Amino acid sequence: MRPKEFDPNEIVDAAMHVFWQRGYSATSIQDLVEGTELGRSSIYNAFGSKHELYEHTLRRYQELKAAKIAVLSGPGPVLERIRLLLLDVVEEELSEEKGLGCMTANAALELASHDAAVAAIVSQNLKHLESALYEALSRAQESGEMAPDKDARALSRFILNTIQGMRVLSKGYIGHNRRQILLDVVDVAIQAL
Repeated sequence: MRPKEFDPNEIVDAAMHVFWQRGYSATSIQDLVEGTELGRSSIYNAFGSKHELYEHTLRRYQELKAAKIAVLSGPGPVLERIRLLLLDVVEEELSEEKGLGCMTANAALELASHDAAVAAIVSQNLKHLESALYEALSRAQESGEMAPDKDARALSRFILNTIQGMRVLSKGYIGHNRRQILLDVVDVAIQAL
């Protein structure tokens, strides 16, 4: 009997959800079998190892986030585009039933300090957002929307840090008025630009 064929992208998406929900260390191969509905041997044959599958999921996460980051290159005032990106983070944090947070940040905290392959992917994911922010802020300076003497590179890192900080802050203020807390952060970040 011929083995059942599967779409590798669908398997990566399913595995991404499992890793995102449980973290790398707490995810067993059995969890991946159940989450992807593939047998162990199919997972190993298609992806090599649990770690290689995790690397695929981190890259896939970046692909999915690229659509959200694209708001920065859209029409209209740049600072409003950055505000929209930050407000999207607020909505993500408030709508998540299981508090998944940012998979890149989760990987950074769990593995990047002792796993060079994961650190490289995390760095690539963060640099992608930083670059998009830098390009947007540079456009804001060129159009006169932002002062030309401000350091666009430093501000792009500040906004990147703000995004990650908002995700952590949201987790720490369960039961409080998280929306207002996060909106306060958004307002101050935009004022800093």
